[in-house]
Amino acid sequence: MPSIVSRKKSGAPVTAETVIIGAGAAGLAAAAELVANGQRVTVLEARDRLGGRIFTKSTPETPVPMELGAEFVHGESADVLRWLKLAQDVAIDAGGEHWTVQGGQLRRADSQLHRLKRIFGELAPLDRDVAFADFLEHHRRSIPPSIRQFAIRMVEGFDAADSTRISARAVLDEWTGPAAADGPTFRPARGYDALMQSIRDTLPVERATLHLDTTVRAIAWRKGQVTIDAQRHGEAVRIRAARAIVTLPLGVLQLPASSPHAVHFTPDLGSKRRAFAQLAYGPVIKVAMNFSRPFWAEIHAARYRDAAFFFAPQATFPTFWTSLPLRSSLLVAWCAGPRVEQLAGKNRKQVIASVMDSLRAVFGKLDFASLLEQVEWHDWQHDPFACGAYSYVLAGGGRARTHLARPVEDTLFFAGEACDTHGEAATVGGALQSGRRAAREVLATVR
Repeated sequence: MPSIVSRKKSGAPVTAETVIIGAGAAGLAAAAELVANGQRVTVLEARDRLGGRIFTKSTPETPVPMELGAEFVHGESADVLRWLKLAQDVAIDAGGEHWTVQGGQLRRADSQLHRLKRIFGELAPLDRDVAFADFLEHHRRSIPPSIRQFAIRMVEGFDAADSTRISARAVLDEWTGPAAADGPTFRPARGYDALMQSIRDTLPVERATLHLDTTVRAIAWRKGQVTIDAQRHGEAVRIRAARAIVTLPLGVLQLPASSPHAVHFTPDLGSKRRAFAQLAYGPVIKVAMNFSRPFWAEIHAARYRDAAFFFAPQATFPTFWTSLPLRSSLLVAWCAGPRVEQLAGKNRKQVIASVMDSLRAVFGKLDFASLLEQVEWHDWQHDPFACGAYSYVLAGGGRARTHLARPVEDTLFFAGEACDTHGEAATVGGALQSGRRAAREVLATVR
């Protein structure tokens, strides 16, 4: 059944067999898989750009991409590497030295993560899932206090999660999975936006239509038919199709009906309620700063010249990283998890002031502000089209991702990092994989 796009004003109709909601990694991967198999698609994207939670800023002042959203490739993600190859791009190793503030001094970070994994590997397996904080408390005699504190920092910083809510079983599985924090870490050489554009370029215009600035407001559905009401440039749009692939972020799907940014499903997604209750999204504020020179590579006799990461566990922004192996004047500040609450309601000037305070906790009283030339930042939990950075599983929610990913009546299909069930959730690789999986589910129903 072709889709029909109708407007209150005149305009040519758009035809498609499947509507894809969202032009992030999952939506574009789904579109590419469908058109490669002869299907016609219409992709609706609320933003004025591709990528969703991939948000790359490239300016003449910064010789390397400024990633305000997803930045790294965690592990050797098959889907990311496949698309990089097709885009004639490569993944560059983002490894380097790690330094951390200990006793008021910057010191080379030891292998705490390896020690943590060894200690946790010796603990008795879980009989039932509990919150990670409860797991630590249960094993407080077996886990040294320094390792407990480090584990909480890992969960809050890497997973952007609340340790009193996140599933202990999910954390332990992640630490041994393909996207583990101590696994190899890469970056797309030309930035993630170039990868998204390369996927877009594979979509032939005769089989794929992409509408930006198109905000979906409501989705009415019954088996074999979907009606979508949206706003595009202030104009009402109605789309009818046989099916839809929904790649909305978890935070948007969880919005209450009273929210002005909620997407209303009729009938509601009753089969997804349990998954919504067992998954959460992490808050993140990310700040990318371009300085007049890489001061960190010059101070203390260039001791930190090969530093990739700096950690200040007590600072508001406890994590900073450089652009290594590319040498530039770019430094990124990261605040995630419950710590973000300290910045609630802060404006741009106040957030930058907090970053400067955190830099002083790392490097001492240097005049950072005089060297600062450009700042870009994004507060992901206050982004109405994301409502959070990425997802995590709550205690007892071991099958929540599987339930969220399951199609409804062969009419609504679901993709996105929160729907990944192959160990790459919360990553671009997981989003790409889920988009391809949802497209294959559609193809199975069509055939």
